[in-house]
This record gives sequence, C-alpha cells and structure tokens, in this order.
Amino acid sequence: MTQVPAATRTLRVLRFLASQPYPVALDRIASACDLPRSTAYHLVNAMIAEGFVVHLEDERRYGLGLAAFEVGSGFSRQEPLQRVARRPLAALVDATGLSGHLAVLHGNDVLYVLEERAPGRPPLVTDVGVRLPAHLTASGRAILMALPSSQVRALYPDQSAFVERRGSGPTTLSALRRLLSESRQRGHAVEDGEVSDGLASVASPVLDHNGHPVAAVALTFAHGTPSDRAAAGVQATALELTRRLGGERRK
Repeated sequence: MTQVPAATRTLRVLRFLASQPYPVALDRIASACDLPRSTAYHLVNAMIAEGFVVHLEDERRYGLGLAAFEVGSGFSRQEPLQRVARRPLAALVDATGLSGHLAVLHGNDVLYVLEERAPGRPPLVTDVGVRLPAHLTASGRAILMALPSSQVRALYPDQSAFVERRGSGPTTLSALRRLLSESRQRGHAVEDGEVSDGLASVASPVLDHNGHPVAAVALTFAHGTPSDRAAAGVQATALELTRRLGGERRK
C-alpha cells in the first residue's frame, strides 16, 4: 500500500491526460483513473492551481497545462533516454562484438541519438545526429511495428512518403504493412543492404509506460541473416530499457 495515495492519484491523472490526443471531460478522467468524481474534481483543481492542468470552460474539458510542458522540456534537456541506454548498449556491443546504436522516430525518419562502435569495426552512416528513412532501417521498422496501424498510415499517406535510398525496400503502404507484420511475428526488425552496401541490421523497440515505442536498439553486422545471439541481444537490451523507463512489453 502506498504511503502517499494523493501523490499517486495525481500522477495517475497526469499520465492519463498525457496519453490523450485531446482534452477530456471530468467523468472520463474519474473513470479512467478509477477515482470518485469528487476526488478527481479536487485533484484537477489542485493541478490547475499549479499550472499542470488547464480547464477549458466552454468545452467542459481538462487538458495538460504549461507546467506539464515545462516538465517535458526538462526531460528533453536532460537526455535521460541516452543516459539510461548508454551502459546497456555498451554491454550489448561488448557481448556481441557488433556496433550498436539507439534511434528515435522523427516524422517518418529515424534520428540516431547514441552510437557504440565495436573495436575494429568500420564507421557507420548511423552516426549521432544522422537521419534516415524509417521504412528502410531496422531501427525505424522496429519502432513502426510497435505503432498502431492508424499512425503508420498517417506517416505514409501516399507513395511520395516512400523515399528510396538504394533502390530497395517497401514502396507502398501495403508492402510496408506486410514487412512490419513479419517483424512482429519474429519479435525484431531487420534490414539487409537497404542502408549501406554489404551491411545489415537487427533492431527491437523500447516502449514507455503507455506501450508507445520511444526508441529502438539495433546492431549492425556484415551482410546476411542476424545470428540468434544478435537478435536475442537487441531484444533483451530493448526490454531492459523498457523496464528502466517504467514500460512493459505488450502481450
């Protein structure tokens, strides 16, 4: 039993509001957070006073306030994802002898935010700060395979969204969906020669507390099918980062 039930309930409400695409009614908050309506009312009013929640009176709905945005901005400034991932990624690289990286989704590209190069391995195009088309990379496919189909469709509304790099990879939404379905069945995503000639990658998604993919862990190796050790390694490391971020794998 928690010793600070009010704090727990407050955080539960904030987490719920952060997961919603639009402001919501008080009854919805109370129901989703398993709270009496009166308790939900007092909590949101306390959060309004502190700037974490805003009341849209005309709509009779509640949404996140500026203070919640400031907390999110602080999260970005402190780069906790990179800090949390650095040691597990280094351990994965040491265990496999392969170069590894961490990437996040940026539009329909992936942005590489952390790289750990194995000794003696050549430099990769997936250096920190590099962006590549998500549908062509193992990291991007790992993130996309964990997104709802509606979000994937929004990222790829027509054929112009399918940028080519080496003349391979999916060029239609249906082809991408088939590839993502295969990735989900395997439990990891792969690409072979679609980013760099002679190199392939395997990746697995990192999930937050809402089950949303916030990043992907990947290893890069010479052309061919990833070893069981490499595939198991990225999945285990992604699972560890998911746990550290307070998330859990979907069943």
